[in-house]
Amino acid sequence: MIPTRYCAPLLAALLASAAPAVADDDAGRVFGWVEKATLEPSGVEVKAKLDSGALTSSLDARDIETFEKEGDDWVRFRLKLEDEASGETFTELMELPLYRDLRVRGAGGVDERPVVLMNVCLGDTVYEEQFSLRDREEMNYPLLLGRRSIGHLGLLDVRETFLTEPDCDDDSPFVAHDPDEAE
Repeated sequence: MIPTRYCAPLLAALLASAAPAVADDDAGRVFGWVEKATLEPSGVEVKAKLDSGALTSSLDARDIETFEKEGDDWVRFRLKLEDEASGETFTELMELPLYRDLRVRGAGGVDERPVVLMNVCLGDTVYEEQFSLRDREEMNYPLLLGRRSIGHLGLLDVRETFLTEPDCDDDSPFVAHDPDEAE
């Protein structure tokens, strides 16, 4: 039997350890397993699947090629996305520095994908995240957000969808990519 004088502190410690580990500013933020997001700065709105089974986020990209620019490795690719806000097809040719290469193992073997840093708006915040580039035309969601991205958002409710609307502008909070995060 536990002496009475230890009961209150023990109960408080147990309750504190059972609470989710979320920063105070993220405590009220809950996202569903599918959300609308905008790719910045273009503002094209896409459906994003929040996938806790993936570590790195992935973006639908076509005609992907790496090249050298001023001694650095870059990636050229074409976005062809349906803008959820307008229903129109958004197409843009992009060139971004190569952040790293990602090796993905799956049932089909090993796949190498280039990874770039891009900005995405979820809720009222812009996040600079790593995105592996691959043709996701046959997938239901052109944007997949992995654990590395989900960890910045707040809580994930896997029972819900579309709990937030992207609403970012020049004054929105910005969360920069942390290069010290595990690859």
